[in-house]
Amino acid sequence: MPRKKEIDETLHHLKIETGDIIKIVQNNKQYEGVLMPHHEFSGDDIITIKLKNGYNLGVAVDEQTKISIVQKQKTLEKQTKKIPVDKDKPTVSIIGTGGTIACYVDYRTGAVHPASSAEELAFSVPEIFDICNVKSQVAYQLLSENITVPHWKTLAELVAKEFNNGATGVIIPHGTDTLGYTAAALSFMLKDLSGPVVLVGAQRSSDRPSSDAAQNLMAAARVAATTDIGEVLVVMHGETSDTYSLIHRGTKVRKLHTSRRDAFKTINDVPLGKVENGVVTLPTSYRKKTKGPVIADTNMEEDVSIVYFYPGLQPEDIPKKKGLIIAGTGLGHVATTLFSQLTTLIKEGTVIVMTSQCLFGRVNMHVYSAGRDLITAGVISGEDMLTETAYIKLMWALAHKKTKKEVELFMTTNQVGEISERTRSDAFQIDQT
Repeated sequence: MPRKKEIDETLHHLKIETGDIIKIVQNNKQYEGVLMPHHEFSGDDIITIKLKNGYNLGVAVDEQTKISIVQKQKTLEKQTKKIPVDKDKPTVSIIGTGGTIACYVDYRTGAVHPASSAEELAFSVPEIFDICNVKSQVAYQLLSENITVPHWKTLAELVAKEFNNGATGVIIPHGTDTLGYTAAALSFMLKDLSGPVVLVGAQRSSDRPSSDAAQNLMAAARVAATTDIGEVLVVMHGETSDTYSLIHRGTKVRKLHTSRRDAFKTINDVPLGKVENGVVTLPTSYRKKTKGPVIADTNMEEDVSIVYFYPGLQPEDIPKKKGLIIAGTGLGHVATTLFSQLTTLIKEGTVIVMTSQCLFGRVNMHVYSAGRDLITAGVISGEDMLTETAYIKLMWALAHKKTKKEVELFMTTNQVGEISERTRSDAFQIDQT
């Protein structure tokens, strides 16, 4: 929560800023340390200081508390670090997009800053240099919910360029909230991958003791530098502790929890592999890397929407678009009161694909009469695709296929691992050890 206005006014009056050394006197006790930024999880009466021993101390301030400045913060010149190069190690390109993982801690003040340069991004976890050489750049710095189709296109083109310039693998630090969308988009845009593209995020920022940023990035580096995978992947914590990280296919992964470190799970399949104790294991099949060149085919039809069915959804709530993904119930159903609107839209040229809100399992509109009526109307089965993956796939299909028949064939055929050939009995699990 925000700090009390009165406290901020007192600090402002005393010309005290974050990073200054201050003294707090309260109840005959005296504390001295560096003023830290106010944390959102702190109470509104708390001032946090970093003591000389390195520990942080939160002091509840009241009217009797006396605050004074001891020393203004010293202005430190920004030092440019040289990224080390070892000719015997593979080279991995890191392309930053923003998000929690792309932040680093200023240990002088405890503040968290976004990495705004190649050097800062690379040195956020310097242990990565033990694994590979690093080429690093920042594509953009955005909250992941602000990343859209043009950003995916830019990213795909940068990835292709890095591979074609000799990179062994590419790592993309990314905000977790829409990481799955970006992974799916790159999966369809990038062709003939000559190495792995690894999206990686962090659920908890680098200033928190429970941060997952370092382990996730190190695991991503091992996958990018040492494997022969030719796919787009997501690498994140495999459990709440730090035991291992999981390797997910980019078209099969979903964030299932708002804050847990093991929030990302493979849906309707099993993870491709695991990174544990610095060792990568890949027990499942995957596409192998090619000799390239890597092609970024970024043409996308953006006039596509997702409609989430709910009881009471009205026909007029379903928009006229070139493409629609319906997140239906169960095996792929919506209320019969919507059939007429869906039929009309399809006759007018809209391509409609049905997915399921259930996440696990496969759409099957042949089982019940209502589903068969949807098939007759022209609704296409989304098989066992995630709704967001189907959304990306339909945008790509509409931009590349000339007829509805071609679009339907493309949508119902596995292209980049988004559709499982069979429903696996071992895929319905949250604990993916």
